[in-house]
Amino acid sequence: MIRRQSLYFVAPGVAEIREEDLPLPGEGEARVQTLVSAISSGTEMLIYRGQAPTGMAVDETIAALGGAFRFPIKFGYAAVGRVIAVGPDVSATWMGRTVFAFNPHESHFVAPVAALHCVPEGIEPEDAVFLPNMETAVSFIMDGSPVIGERVAVIGQGVVGLLTTALLSGWPLGGLLAVDPLRRRQEWALRLGATAVAPPGAAPDALAALPGEGPSAGVDLCFELSGNPRALDLAIALTGQYGRIVIGSWYGNKPVEVDLGGRFHRAHMRLIGSQVSALAPQWLGRWTKERRLDVAWRMIDHHGPRRLITHRLPIGGAPEGYRLLDDDPAEVVQIVFTYP
Repeated sequence: MIRRQSLYFVAPGVAEIREEDLPLPGEGEARVQTLVSAISSGTEMLIYRGQAPTGMAVDETIAALGGAFRFPIKFGYAAVGRVIAVGPDVSATWMGRTVFAFNPHESHFVAPVAALHCVPEGIEPEDAVFLPNMETAVSFIMDGSPVIGERVAVIGQGVVGLLTTALLSGWPLGGLLAVDPLRRRQEWALRLGATAVAPPGAAPDALAALPGEGPSAGVDLCFELSGNPRALDLAIALTGQYGRIVIGSWYGNKPVEVDLGGRFHRAHMRLIGSQVSALAPQWLGRWTKERRLDVAWRMIDHHGPRRLITHRLPIGGAPEGYRLLDDDPAEVVQIVFTYP
């Protein structure tokens, strides 16, 4: 029996590594030895801080993330590993394949082969581990549907925000403003193609740096990806008449108060909720999740997101990674765990 190391959130502000038995792969299953996994800082920090709604299912579409948000909990959904054993009915051609799985942080896991995504040839494991974030960025842009010549703002330049900025930079936009309080993230946004960057307090004035009709016109499309409920008011302030605001943030149980009593209604703005677990209804006629994943793989191959990794920690040091994100986020873009 193989013993594995698994990361558990056990109380607010407390993460620990536990050893546990790993079952043998059954019919239709494979055993995977993890090479690298990535923290999704937005969702995982809500869990780490005890800000996830306790009565809510962890995920209704990913079998490896069953149960509810209740301590102790295993979490994580970005793991890349190598298949080291297969069930009795699984083709031996799976052996040795490098695969991606929406699986928690742990050194080994058993999963149905139907839930494993073969990493395309030429893509390194440290790039492949960005698949969920890249798919999320692709989903946000699909739901926002930017149009040639539009002025666009992205509030929040965490990893998903940076990837969204990188994808938008390939559009022939009228301007692209990236908003984040942290200087390191602002610098990355410029590197990835933003036209202008600003901290939240200076964002309305920064609109003047965008080509177009001037700051009073606002942006046509704004993405709120910061995870901070107060950013919704900033999104409304940045968005012009008849503009669209895509809300990609998940706020957990943080209270949300939005000023809708000012210019919001008269400006006929549209709030668009966007979440990657399912395709929005307007895409179901032509798109599937598999097609969207294929686009995400191609964008990973094109953009090489592993350059966003700032910290590599062995899985045994994972608790320190969460403390770092909690105490000193200015030093972090992406943390990944390695598995010696």
